[in-house]
Amino acid sequence: MMAPIKLNLFYPFYPSNMKKLSTALFVLLAINSMAQNSSNYVKENYTKIDTTITMRDGIKLYTVIFVPKDVSQQYPFLLDRTPYSAGPYGAGNYPDRIGPNSSLMKEKYIFVEQDVRGRYMSEGINLEVTPYIANKKTSKDVDESSDTYDTIDWLLKNVQNNNGRVGIAGISYPGFYATTSLPGAHPAIKAVSPQAPVTDEFVGDDANHNGAFYLLDNFGFMGYFDRERKGPVEDYTVPLFTSSTKDAYQFFLKMGTIKNTNSKEFYNNKSVIWNEYLQHDTYDAYWQARNIRQYLKNITIPVLVVGGWFDAEDLFGALHTYESIEKQSPQNNNRLVMGPWTHGAWESGNWNKFGTHQFGSNTSKYFQDSLETPFFNYYLKDKGNFAAAEATVFETGSNQWKSYAVWPPKNATPVNYYFNSSQQLSTQKSNAVDSYNEYISNPATPVPYTNGVFGYRNNEYMAEDQRFAAARPDVISFKTSPLTEDMTLTGAIEANLFVSITGTDADFIVKLIDVFPNNEPNTAATPKGIKMAGYERLVRAEVMRGKFRNSYEKPEPFVPGTITPVKFNLNDVAHTFKKGHQIMVQVQSSWFPLVDRNPQKFMRIPDASIEDFQKATIRIYHDAQHPSSIVLPVLK
Repeated sequence: MMAPIKLNLFYPFYPSNMKKLSTALFVLLAINSMAQNSSNYVKENYTKIDTTITMRDGIKLYTVIFVPKDVSQQYPFLLDRTPYSAGPYGAGNYPDRIGPNSSLMKEKYIFVEQDVRGRYMSEGINLEVTPYIANKKTSKDVDESSDTYDTIDWLLKNVQNNNGRVGIAGISYPGFYATTSLPGAHPAIKAVSPQAPVTDEFVGDDANHNGAFYLLDNFGFMGYFDRERKGPVEDYTVPLFTSSTKDAYQFFLKMGTIKNTNSKEFYNNKSVIWNEYLQHDTYDAYWQARNIRQYLKNITIPVLVVGGWFDAEDLFGALHTYESIEKQSPQNNNRLVMGPWTHGAWESGNWNKFGTHQFGSNTSKYFQDSLETPFFNYYLKDKGNFAAAEATVFETGSNQWKSYAVWPPKNATPVNYYFNSSQQLSTQKSNAVDSYNEYISNPATPVPYTNGVFGYRNNEYMAEDQRFAAARPDVISFKTSPLTEDMTLTGAIEANLFVSITGTDADFIVKLIDVFPNNEPNTAATPKGIKMAGYERLVRAEVMRGKFRNSYEKPEPFVPGTITPVKFNLNDVAHTFKKGHQIMVQVQSSWFPLVDRNPQKFMRIPDASIEDFQKATIRIYHDAQHPSSIVLPVLK
C-alpha cells in the first residue's frame, strides 16, 4: 500500500514540490490516459454534493456524492472509501471521471467518495490498517466496518432517488476498506469488490513478506503518507523529509542500517507508523489485529476479488482474501479474477503488454466490460446477468483467459522438482550423500532485485531477465532440460529447502524462471534493445526471513552448520512454459533494496548497527536425506 501501492505511482523520494494526487483511480486515469470522455461529462450528468456524515462516536467524515441528474429512475450507490483524498473539494469542482471505470459512470450510479477517518478533510485519528472490532460494546468502539455502516445508513436516509442498494469497490488501501465492509455488513450492501486489497502486512502485503521488511517501497511511501495533520486539510503540503537519488541501491547501501532511517535527515521519529513498523518486528498483537482475513466468516454478500499477476504490492492480498472467504464462508457467492496486470492496471484504458510480455488483447477492457460492469449492474440494478466462473484467470505464456470452477483448479497436481549436484531440476530425487551447493552471502554487496540503475522501484522486475543474477557467485541456479511439450502451472508453489548457514539468521529468496531457447527469435512486438534468445524471464519470486521459518510469532536462530529445513509458499501462478523452454529456480539470500538487508545474525534487525552485519556461507543441500525442491502445480 505504499506510493505505488496506493497511488499507482512510485516516488521513493518525494520532491518538495510534489502536487497532491487525489485517489488511486485518478492517478491511474492520468497515467494511462483513461479519460476518453468529455471533460464536462460528469458536470453535465451529475449533481455534486460535498457534505459530512457523522459517525456513531460523533466524528464527521467528509463525503462527496455524485447524483445523476436524470430522475426518471432510482439508482444504487457505489461507494469508494479512501485515505488519498475524495477531492476535488467544493460543490463546483468536478473531476473528469467518477467510478471504477467509464462504463459504470455512463451506466449511472450514485457515486460516493469518502475521506476515511483521520485523512484529508475528515475528522478523527487515522490508524494503520485499522483493526476490526468484532464485539462492539459502546459507540466508542469504531472501526472501518462501523464507519462504512454509519455512512450507508446516512446515505439511504438522506440522498433522494436511491434504490436501497449499495456496492463497494476499491483498489489497494481502498481495497482494504472494501474488504472491511464485509464483517458486520450493513444489510443494504449487495455487492463488494476488493481489488488488490491490503490484507496481511506481515505475512505477504506491503510492509513485510514472510517477516522480511520491504524497505524500498515503505521508506518512500511513509514519508508522504504519514505527514503530520492537526485537523482536516485539503492538502498535507510537505512530506516528512525530502530526498532524491538516481540510484536507490547505492542510496540505501550508504544509509547503512534500518535504524538510520530515523536520523535527522530522514524520519527523525516523526512518523508514528514508521516507528510502529520498526517496533513490531515479529507477528505480534499489532500485526495480528490488522489481519482482516480472520474476520471473513459467514460472508454471503456477492464478492468479486480482483488482482494482478504482476502486482508488486498486493498480489498476496487478492489471492488470500478470496481464499479466506472460501474457507470461512461455505455459502459464499465469491469470485476471483486474476489478470496480467500491475497494481490497479485493470482500470487502465489499454493493457495489452508488460515488459517483454505481449498479451494479444486489451485485457483491462475485457475486465471492465465483461466482469466488473456486469457484476455491479446485476447485483445493484437487476440488469443483465453475471455468469462469470468461480475463477477467471489469465494464463501468461499462452496468453489465454481460463475459467475454473474452483481455485486452485482440482486437476493441478503438485509435482516435486528436486535440485541436484549438476544444478539441474528433476522429478527424480537424488541418491547422493552429503551433496550441496554453497555461496557466500555478503551484506556489503547484496544481490540487487533488478538489473540497472533506478532511483525508484523498477516495476518490471516481476518479469525481468534474471541472467544478471545468474552470473553472480552468490546466486545458485537449477534448471530442467528443455521441455518436450508445453507445461502449464496453475496454483500454489512451495519452496522446500534444506540449508545450513555459518551465521544464526539468513534470508532465502526463491525465484521461478522461464528460460527461452537460445534460438528464440524476436518478433515485431519485442521491445527495442531486447533479445529473447536465452532470456530468463521471472515468473514468480518470494522471500522468507529465515528466523520465521517455524513461527512468525516466535523467531528462532539457526544453529550454525546444522542442516535445517526451510519451507515457504510463493504466490500462486498461472503460466505455460512452452515446448523447448526450460524451468529454472534461483536461490539467493538478498534482494536489495526491495528487501532490507539481513545482518545474518539473530537479533532485532531494526536495532542492528553496521558492525552486526556479517558474511555467511550458505549451503543448499540436495542429497537423499535432504532433498531440496520446488513443488510446482502441474495442470493435467
